[in-house]
Amino acid sequence: MIYKEEDNIQEEAVVSEEVDAQEEAVVSEEVDAQEEAVVSEEVDAQEEAVVSEEVDAQEEAVVSEDSNDETKAEAKDIVDYLSSDILEIRQVNEEDLIDTNVEEKFILNEDLVVNVRKNNIVNGNVVNVSDRDVFIDIGFKTEGIVPLSEFKNPPIIGKELEVVVEKFEDTKGNLLLSKEKADFIKRWNSIKEAHDNEETINGTIVRRIKGGMVVDLDVIQAFLPGSQIDIKPVTDFDEYLGKEFEFKIVKINELRKNVVLSRKELLATDLKEKRKKVIEEMEQGMVLEGIVKNITDFGAFIDLGGIDGLLHITDITWGRINHPSEKLEIGQSVQVKVIDFDLEKVRVSLGMKQLTDEPWKDVGMKYPIDSQVNGKVVNMMNYGLFIELEEGIEGLIHISEISWTKHIKHPSEVYNIGDEITAKVLSIEEQDRKISLGVKQLSSNPWDEIESNYKVGDVHKGIVKNLTQFGAFVNLNDSIDGLLHISDMSWTKMVKHPNDFLSIGDEIEVKILEVSSDDKKVSLGVKQLQENPWDTLSDFFTSGKNIKGKAINVTSKSVIFELEHDVEGVLNTTNKEAFSIGNDYDLTVQGIDMEAKKVIIMDDGVDLDTNSDLKDEDKPASEDSDVDSNDSEDASNN
Repeated sequence: MIYKEEDNIQEEAVVSEEVDAQEEAVVSEEVDAQEEAVVSEEVDAQEEAVVSEEVDAQEEAVVSEDSNDETKAEAKDIVDYLSSDILEIRQVNEEDLIDTNVEEKFILNEDLVVNVRKNNIVNGNVVNVSDRDVFIDIGFKTEGIVPLSEFKNPPIIGKELEVVVEKFEDTKGNLLLSKEKADFIKRWNSIKEAHDNEETINGTIVRRIKGGMVVDLDVIQAFLPGSQIDIKPVTDFDEYLGKEFEFKIVKINELRKNVVLSRKELLATDLKEKRKKVIEEMEQGMVLEGIVKNITDFGAFIDLGGIDGLLHITDITWGRINHPSEKLEIGQSVQVKVIDFDLEKVRVSLGMKQLTDEPWKDVGMKYPIDSQVNGKVVNMMNYGLFIELEEGIEGLIHISEISWTKHIKHPSEVYNIGDEITAKVLSIEEQDRKISLGVKQLSSNPWDEIESNYKVGDVHKGIVKNLTQFGAFVNLNDSIDGLLHISDMSWTKMVKHPNDFLSIGDEIEVKILEVSSDDKKVSLGVKQLQENPWDTLSDFFTSGKNIKGKAINVTSKSVIFELEHDVEGVLNTTNKEAFSIGNDYDLTVQGIDMEAKKVIIMDDGVDLDTNSDLKDEDKPASEDSDVDSNDSEDASNN
C-alpha cells in the first residue's frame, strides 16, 4: 500500500504552533479523521481515503480562513496565519488528486534541514527503543516514532532504517513514521520492476482462499488462481501450502495494489522447451521408458520426461480389456514404443502390445483344425460366446455349435463369463482373424443313429420340457427332444394351447410318429395311443338320439357340454342364461361336425330338467319355475 501525505504540511505546522486552542482542536480533529481513513486495511477504501484527504485539506483551509475572520472580528490584533497573504492556496480537481506521478516538495521552516517528497523513503538511525515505540532520528528537529509492533524483533540502537513520514505532528506534537509502509513501497517498486522486465519472482503459498491461493511475497500478498498452480489438474490444494515456488507476474493493478501470479505459465514454458527437445530426438519405432501419468476410459497418458504420449486402449495389449486400469496403474513405470508423432501438434502415439510379436502369426500351426483347445469365456452375445485361447486370440462358439439336440436361446443358459471350457477347432480364417470352435463336436451326434434308436410306432416315456403356442417339446432322454404338436394331443377335443392339456415337468407316454436324421426332427403323438373314436362315434351319436350332457362352458353364442366317450357337444342358443355350468341336461343329437370334433345339439331338443339327484333346495328359483312350466307343458301334451 502507498500512503499519501497531505499537500500542505507547512500549513499544519504553522497552525499547530500559532492558532489558539479552539482552532487547534478543529484542525486536529479533521487531521485525525484523515489519518484513520489512510490507515484503512481495505485496498478499495484507500483510493477513496486519498481523495477525501486532499479534498478535506482544501476544505480545511477554507474553514480555517473563516475561523480567522471571526477571530479578527473579536480581536483585531490576532494575526491570520491562514490568509492568502501568508499561504499559497490553489484549487485542484480529482485528476490532480489521483495522479501518483506528481511529486511536490513540502517546504518547512528554515530551522528544518531536510526536504521531504511525497511518499518518499528517508533513512534514519534508531536512538531509543521503549516498550511500545522505536525512536528514529531522520534529521528533523524532533525524533520520529515508529510503533514497535511493526518490527518482528526490536531493532538495535544505532541501526540505520528506511522509513516513511506518516505525519509531521500529531495532537501531541510527535513526528510519526512507518517502517511497514517504507517496506511496502520498496517491495511494490521491485514487483513493478520485475513485471515490466518480465522477470520471475519467488514467494511462499501461505493459505487457501476461494478460487485459488494466497502467496506471500514478503510484505505484499499476491493471488494465485487455482487454474494457475500447476499444468496438471490439482486435486489436493493443501499439498502446496508452506512451499516456496517461482512465479510469473501476470497482472498488476496499480490502484488496488493487487498482484496476480502464475506458476503454470512457467511450467508450461519449461515443458514446451523440453517437449521440443524430446520430439526432435524422437524416431518412429523407438522404445522409451515412461511413467503412467493419467488413466481415462479410452487410454492412458505416459510421461516421457517432458512430453506426454497417448497409449490408446487398443494398443495396450493384444487381448481384450474393458478399461486401461485392468493393465495399468498411475505411477507405474512402463516401456512403450513410438507408433507415430506430430512435430507441429506435439502429439505422440504410443503402444505396448507392439513390443511383442503379433499373436495371430502362424496361428494355423498353433491351433490346427480338429484339435482340442482350452479357453476362458470372455464375452457372450445372442449368437454365441467368445473364448480366449491366449492373449490376443479369441475363438467363437456359435450358439448352434453348443449342443446337438438342445434348443438354446442364449449362451448364458449353459455358460458364465470366466468359465474354462474345452472346444474343438472347426475352421480358421487367419486373414480375417477368425477361429470357429464347437463344443458339441466333442461327442457323437445322436441324430446319426436316431432312426435306429427311435422307430416309428414305438411308445416311449418322456418329460415335458417346454411349451409353445403350437405344441410341447418332450425329452425322450438326455439328448433327444421330440415335438408333440397341439393337433396330436386329443382325438375329441380342440386344444387351443398345450397348457390346457399338460404342464411342464409332466411325465407322459408318447408314440413316435416320424423320425428324420436329416431334419433332426422327431414327431410325437398322444392321441395315437388310442384308436380314432370318430370311426365308431358317428354310429353312436345318430341324429335325433337323446343323450345326457354336463354343461362345462357358456360362450357368447353357445353352450358346451361334456358327453359320453370324452366328446364335447355344442348347443347354439340364445337362451344360454337358462344353463348353469356343472348341471346335467337331457339333450338331443342333431349331427356330428368331424372337422370341429363336436356333436351338434338341437336347440329345441334340450330338456331343462336338471339332474334328478340335485336337491330342490339347491335349485335356483328360476329353475324351479322352469321345471313347473315344463311339467305343465308335458301334461298338456300327454
